[in-house]
Amino acid sequence: MTKLAQHADPGGPPVRPAPPAQAGEALRLSGDDLLALARACGADDAGLVSIDDPGVRDERPFVLKAFPSARTLLVLVGRMHREAVRSPARSVANLEFHQSGHDLDAVARRIVRRLEDAGVRALNPAMAFPMEMDEFPERGWIVSHKRAAEAAGLGRMGLHRSLIHPRFGSFVLLNTVLIAAEVDALATPLDFNPCITCKLCVAACPVGALKPDGYFDFSACFNHNYQQFMGGFVNFVEDVAESRSAAAYREKQSYAETVSRWQSLAYGPSYNAAYCLAVCPAGEDVMGPYLADKAGHLRAFVDPLRERTEPVYVVRGSDAAEHVARRFPHKRIRFVRQSARATSVRAFLLGMPLSFQPGKAGDLSAVYHFAFTGREAARATVTIRRRRITVAEDHVGEPDLRLTIDGTQWVRLLNREVGLVRLLATGRLRLKGSPRLLAAFGRCFPS
Repeated sequence: MTKLAQHADPGGPPVRPAPPAQAGEALRLSGDDLLALARACGADDAGLVSIDDPGVRDERPFVLKAFPSARTLLVLVGRMHREAVRSPARSVANLEFHQSGHDLDAVARRIVRRLEDAGVRALNPAMAFPMEMDEFPERGWIVSHKRAAEAAGLGRMGLHRSLIHPRFGSFVLLNTVLIAAEVDALATPLDFNPCITCKLCVAACPVGALKPDGYFDFSACFNHNYQQFMGGFVNFVEDVAESRSAAAYREKQSYAETVSRWQSLAYGPSYNAAYCLAVCPAGEDVMGPYLADKAGHLRAFVDPLRERTEPVYVVRGSDAAEHVARRFPHKRIRFVRQSARATSVRAFLLGMPLSFQPGKAGDLSAVYHFAFTGREAARATVTIRRRRITVAEDHVGEPDLRLTIDGTQWVRLLNREVGLVRLLATGRLRLKGSPRLLAAFGRCFPS
C-alpha cells in the first residue's frame, strides 16, 4: 500500500515516487494518509468515498467522463468567515464567497501536486466555476460536491438545500479531488442531520424559494440570487441587442444594474442573497449563541436582511412575485424573464419540476401526454395534482390532454420565438382534449 504520511507537509521535501502497483491490481492508498494530506494542504475537514458508493451513483458517469481512471473521491471542506456571510453589505459576503472558493481550489491543487509527485494520478475540478457550459442550462458541473460530501460523512443537506457540516454548520464551501486509486478505509454518511429545522432560512428568503413544508422553488432562487450571471446575463445581453437607443435600454436595465453586471464580470459573480446560509444557526461552533438567545439571533442576523431595501428579481405572475409583494413590500420588485430557459426537449422535461409554481397550479388536477416528433422525438407524461408535479418517461395511463408537436417547435414556443395561435392554426401543434388545460399548464410555468 502506498504511504503518503511522510509527504503530508506541502512545505517539506519533494514527494518520493510511489512504487507501482502489481500487474492487474488497482493502486491502493492509506485513507488516513490521504485525510492527513488534505488537512496539511489547508482543508478544514475531508472525507473519502468510493466512485462505486450508492451515494454518488448519479455522479459516477460525469466523473468518469472527465477522469476515466477515478476510483476515489476526496471531498474537501473549507470554512467561511461567519460575520462576512451574515453582513447586510452583500459585497462583503460576495468577497468571502469568492476568496473562500479560490482558497479551496488552491487546496485541491496542492493535493493533486503532492499526489502527482508521488506517482498517483488525480484531478481537481473547480469548487464552483468554471463549469462545462456546452449544454447549459442542463448540468454543467463535473461532480456535485454536496452529494459527495454527504456520502463522505461530512454533513447533510438542510432545509435550505445546502450542506450543513456538523461542526462548522452552513458556513462552508466544498470541493472534490478525483483520485485514480482505491483506499483502505472509506467514510459513511452521518446518522443524523445537523439541520435543526428552525426555518429561519424560510423566513429570510426574499423570494420565498424555501417553503415551510420543505418544498424548494428552484426557479425563484435561481432568478434572484443568480441574476447577475448565467441565465440572467443572457437576458441582459438580449436586452442590449433589442434596445434601439440608450433610453430604451435604460427602461430595461437600470444604471446600477449595468454597473453590477460589470462588477460581476470584473471581480466574480455577485450573488444577490444566500440569506439562507447567513441566518442558519446549525453546527456545533454556531449553535451555542443561538440557543442562548434566539431573539438576539433574529435581531442581529435575520432582521437586517429582511429589512434590507434592495431589488428582488422575480418573474411576473410567479409565486415569488406574490411572496415579495406580500411579505416584503419595502423591497423593490424587478420583473425579469425566466433565467433557466429550455434549449431542448430534454432540458424542458428535466426543468419542469424545478420551475413549477405550486401556487399557480391551485386546484388543477390533470394528466398530460406529450408526444414530441422530429429530431428530438420523445414521449412523456406530466401529472399535476395537489400542487405537485411528476414527470415520467413515455405515456402512462389515460391523459386529460394529449399534445403532439415537433420538439424544435415546442422549444421555440417556450422561448417566445413562435406564437401558440400560429402553431395551432397551422396544425403543427395538435391537441386532444380541452385547450383550457393547456392554458392551466402554462400558468404553472410563468416565463
